[in-house]
Amino acid sequence: MKTLISAALLCPALACAQATPPAPQMDLPRATLTIGMHHINVQLAQTDWQRQVGLMHRRSMPEHEGMLFVFERPGVQCFWMKDTLIPLTAAFVADDGVIVNLADMQPLDENTHCSSRPVRYVLEVNQGWFGQRKLQAGMKLKGLPVSRD
Repeated sequence: MKTLISAALLCPALACAQATPPAPQMDLPRATLTIGMHHINVQLAQTDWQRQVGLMHRRSMPEHEGMLFVFERPGVQCFWMKDTLIPLTAAFVADDGVIVNLADMQPLDENTHCSSRPVRYVLEVNQGWFGQRKLQAGMKLKGLPVSRD
């Protein structure tokens, strides 16, 4: 005989139904990057926590915005889309601003997407932003934050 456990016992006082999803981070410092004649306003994810949360839990992002992940040192950087609700493209960017490679990433996908060589920066934008502007690996981003080491 199977025992059924009431949802009320698992979620006292309807706490589960009323739980709010985690809030996206919207208050990070900002910068403007350029690539060719195109500009993109980015939030800067510079700490371990900011980089870990990234663009999780957002339902949308304006067309000319993104998030720039800034690492202390170049390394092979790998990203996934856990708890990320919008399709993104990641641009893996070397110290000199050159885009090393691009990776399209699907919402909620836990497969990893990595830089093809060590990079200090990763720029995430809405999927299609690079393609619509005919921007690709080998092109250079300007306006990157200066290294702190």
